[in-house]
Amino acid sequence: MSFTFIITIFLIGFVGSFLSGMMGIGGAIVKYPMLLFIPALLGFEAFSSHDVSGITAVEVFFASLSGVFAYRKSNLILKPLVLYMGISVLIGSVIGGAGSSLLSEATVNIVYGVLAVLAAVMMFIPQKGLDNIPVEEIAFNKWIATGTALLVGLAAGIVGAGGAFILVPIMLVVLKIPTRVTIATSLAITLLSSIGSASGKLFTGQVPYEPALVMIIASVLAAPLGVKVSRKVNTKVLQGILAVLIMGSAVKIWWDIF
Repeated sequence: MSFTFIITIFLIGFVGSFLSGMMGIGGAIVKYPMLLFIPALLGFEAFSSHDVSGITAVEVFFASLSGVFAYRKSNLILKPLVLYMGISVLIGSVIGGAGSSLLSEATVNIVYGVLAVLAAVMMFIPQKGLDNIPVEEIAFNKWIATGTALLVGLAAGIVGAGGAFILVPIMLVVLKIPTRVTIATSLAITLLSSIGSASGKLFTGQVPYEPALVMIIASVLAAPLGVKVSRKVNTKVLQGILAVLIMGSAVKIWWDIF
């Protein structure tokens, strides 16, 4: 790899992982298109879709791990919610991945696209007084948390995409979790859900090791910085940025469908 190519990959990983730590999402929805198009636009050899999915799967694990590590002393990670939603997403993604052959690709993509649009719409529903709830007083419906996470996991597993950007509005709007707690907890859930996809890509030889290593180094540096910025930014601003990212994700999914 040339020095310019390494810098390009590093910057892509840095930007995506910074957003990951700041927003509580895996960041693949940002890194995937950047990896797919930017190197080719700059005259480097283009990555294939398999290469990009392999790199992002492994890198998202490390970005989430770095973000969770940065939050470890903050008391913002709601561990019971991580347990219920994390395990459900894992189970759903395994079942979805295994059963993907039973549904047509078009059907699956439409289901995932509908979920993405619902997630985007939910981000624009006003949340009053939510961020004033002390962490120790947060309560949530365990059945709704488990059921929605399972549904998202099923769709994500079938499509082969991440579902963190859909889980975030569910946590904010449906489960009524405060913004900063949602961001920290979502990173922990993403960490759990990324274990399966990263392992699968590694064991099947779908990961180009050198670019992946550059992205991992960028993620370890950038995700904790995103966490620090997230703590200082007004929660309304964070929700606005999240809404834009999720809306962009929904548009991208439907663009791919059509």
